[in-house]
Amino acid sequence: MILVLPIILPLLFMVVLIFTRRWLLFQQSFSLLASISLTFVSLLILLDVYQNGIMAMQPGSWEAPFGISLVADTFSALMMLTTSFVSVVVMIFSPGFLDKERQKAGYYPLAFGLLMGVNGAFMTGDIFNLYVWYEVMLTSSFVLIALGGSAEQLRGSIKYVTINFVASILFVSAIGILYGQAGTLNMADLASKMRTWDDSNYINGSLMLFFIAFSVKSALVPFFFWLPASYHTPPIAITALFAGTLTKVGIYTMFRFYSLFVVFDQQFWQIFILVLAGLTMFIGVLMAASQFDIRKILSFHIISQVGYMVMGLGIFTVAGIAGAIYFTIHNMLSKTNTFLAGGLVYQRSGSYDLKYLGGLYKASPFLALLFFIPAMSLAGIPPLPGFFGKFFLIKGGFEAEQYFITAVAILTGLFTLFSMVKIWNEAYWKKEPEEVMEKGKVHPSTLIATTVLAIAVVLLGVFAGPVMEVCMDAGQQIVNPEFYINAVLGR
Repeated sequence: MILVLPIILPLLFMVVLIFTRRWLLFQQSFSLLASISLTFVSLLILLDVYQNGIMAMQPGSWEAPFGISLVADTFSALMMLTTSFVSVVVMIFSPGFLDKERQKAGYYPLAFGLLMGVNGAFMTGDIFNLYVWYEVMLTSSFVLIALGGSAEQLRGSIKYVTINFVASILFVSAIGILYGQAGTLNMADLASKMRTWDDSNYINGSLMLFFIAFSVKSALVPFFFWLPASYHTPPIAITALFAGTLTKVGIYTMFRFYSLFVVFDQQFWQIFILVLAGLTMFIGVLMAASQFDIRKILSFHIISQVGYMVMGLGIFTVAGIAGAIYFTIHNMLSKTNTFLAGGLVYQRSGSYDLKYLGGLYKASPFLALLFFIPAMSLAGIPPLPGFFGKFFLIKGGFEAEQYFITAVAILTGLFTLFSMVKIWNEAYWKKEPEEVMEKGKVHPSTLIATTVLAIAVVLLGVFAGPVMEVCMDAGQQIVNPEFYINAVLGR
């Protein structure tokens, strides 16, 4: 029964928030408590899965593969827990940053609509329902990115909607091809049947369509251009929520599909994935280094960091997958934290443009520390979690004798450090320029949220060993898909 809660609870919360959207204080308090309850439920699922193995549920008592399966393994449970925790922090941050008009216009119910779609995508065991949950998630994000209706937001949302609409067409086309060949869309049943096939033509064609769709949604090269064109347009509270959730769903589904369905031509798929990972890492970080808007720098770094996650998938060993999962968790926390720290800069200085920023370290050392922690984590500086994430990935790359992609990962880390130091020097270290925006005050709730997340980032590094053990368990399940297949089909 607990497997239904991560989907049902956001739906119920959304209904309550829709009918109370005029009562702003209630919305703020209820949303925070609701996101905390989601985090608690996700933690219970993770503990159960880690102790007792993969959980599977067949709603309506229809046996798999005839019904709609809900499945939680260690990987999906970790992703749900991290997503829920990110939502808690964003709910603390939002009242102090978003204007009242946006909050009353449906921000809170839309945020829980987004979480419902994300959790559904993490837990579904059926490909068509995966498509449905993607659309639920994207529908909420379409409205959130345009919430407020500024010209810049509308331009960004048009690009965002258009490219994701194309990806959805590819997604549903691949589903049709696959169903015509296999007669089933249950992931476990399909994976089991594919292992008895001799012909790879249909499956490779549909898999390529799936991977293009997931590459768009994950912002992999060459399908990344929509993200930096749109993520900087809404208020940074919304961008932070997107940064911690949306692209990671694409990464999750890419891992799931690769594990279950890449049965034929594995060498081709490994090379294909590693090439995408290397290009994404390097092009993303180069584009970030050339920007002067904090939001755009961080948006391009989302792209670059996605390359590291896909690198672990391309290595496809237990160590490589575990490193990629740990790195994904770190990135969800650290990247959200840098966006929130960027929001503090905006509240204090009135601008995101590095040309008009300066002197923030002297004016407020604590605000500088709140940016320094996640920024150095993204750059891979020890003892922060970004260092351990990159260390595990690079170690996995060397063990798998994937030396070229490992070298690209190391080089990308150096450019990432350059970008973070660039923001630090321009916004915090240099003297305040003569032409500055009107100074403001940092809202207490935004300061609390950013501090809480910075502490979480530090703790993830301190407890890297225990967390990595859980990630290794997740890696074992991904590399050995028979665990997933047997759990769903009841074998």
